Amino acid sequence: MALMYPASPTWLLTERSPGDASAPYVADITSAGRSLPVRHLSSEDLIASTRHHTGIDLERLTGIRERRVVSPDDDSLTLAVAAAADCLERGGVEAPELDALVSCSITKYRDGTTQWLEPAMSSAVAHRIGATRAVTFDIANACAGMLTGVFVLNNWIRRGAIRRGLVVSGESISGLGRNAAHHVRNIMSKELASLTLGDAGAAVVVERSRDGSPGISVAGFTTVAEHSRLCLAYPAVHEPGARMFTRSQALQRAAIKDTPVLLQEALDVAGIDISQVDHVIPHQTSARAIRKGMAHVSEVLGAGPRNDAVVTVDHYGNTASTTHTVALIDELSGGRIAPGDQVAFVAIASGLVIGVVLFRASEGLVRSHGDTD
Repeated sequence: MALMYPASPTWLLTERSPGDASAPYVADITSAGRSLPVRHLSSEDLIASTRHHTGIDLERLTGIRERRVVSPDDDSLTLAVAAAADCLERGGVEAPELDALVSCSITKYRDGTTQWLEPAMSSAVAHRIGATRAVTFDIANACAGMLTGVFVLNNWIRRGAIRRGLVVSGESISGLGRNAAHHVRNIMSKELASLTLGDAGAAVVVERSRDGSPGISVAGFTTVAEHSRLCLAYPAVHEPGARMFTRSQALQRAAIKDTPVLLQEALDVAGIDISQVDHVIPHQTSARAIRKGMAHVSEVLGAGPRNDAVVTVDHYGNTASTTHTVALIDELSGGRIAPGDQVAFVAIASGLVIGVVLFRASEGLVRSHGDTD
């Protein structure tokens, strides 16, 4: 399932409005969890594994020092289940208390590189964690997947359809990098972006605000479909899994051009400006792309957020749909997010999908990560 919107974005205003009987509740992100593989793979070692002598300094080019990669015993499902368990434990939530469970991974690997579509990943995760009451379904929206799941549950909670749901993803996606290593010859290769990928599981609980927290104020997405062919993946013929082909420079130019306008629209809906945002957590593509993109945002909007954009891609790589949650937990565990801080998730995904989720960090969310994991 992919949510597609017209070129003009559809923003969902989620602040409660007086007398708004159609959406009387506020949704809040109350817990976050993740699962990181134990194995570290440096950019130096990955480049050393390429079949051709490329002369590429991958760490210097992307800012990625290393990424986590799965062991033979792990796959998309095991990462998702472990992240879900971590999230529920931190939030003090029992699995049978979930009304919905949404799985949002791009990779759906179980038992090696078998991409399972049915039974759905969401039902498999629900079964493993004991979410016996939850409505389950999968969403596929590229690297914007988890935030799209938050978008859907936020809408349901605001309308009173459910009280609590889990958004989860397990990305065993580093195999694209292993396959790309057989083909990359130089920095112009369309498979170069595959060398930035890392594996991770992530999950968040979204529920009706317990204590009057302002929670999620805006969640919205748009698809600029003219750029839909700038990043495409296909089943591999001679290697396990898949191969991905990305026109990275064109994709970055399109994202940099359109993101400031769409971010401003989201801020306008929330009634704030960028200088009132404490933390911007963008999709983690490369350190260079993030810094260049945020510099352009600040130039166009005439100001920047209170803190530099969060960058975790240097030590985790691009973990696809899980990047925002993985980065959020780094900030929470490091004590850099305080209760009430304004956080902006900015999604940029193949499609070209651009999305923004604005929320205030709740005391419970911050407290659940007071220890470093």
